Amino acid sequence: MAGQGSAGNVIAALCSFFIPGLGQLIQGRLLMAIFQFLMAGILWWFLLGWIIHLWSIIDAAMFKPKNH
Repeated sequence: MAGQGSAGNVIAALCSFFIPGLGQLIQGRLLMAIFQFLMAGILWWFLLGWIIHLWSIIDAAMFKPKNH
């Protein structure tokens, strides 16, 4: 699987830009995707959702799968 900076990570980061957690879902990280999506939704009620939103983008862009 491709590593950090790969086209897949760029696409995942772009997806997370629009919907927090979507990039993680594309990368196959279901639990992280659900967590980031729910946390962003909760924190946007307090105008702090941008924190999770930004984290989601960076996390998707920097993701390196563990070698098996």
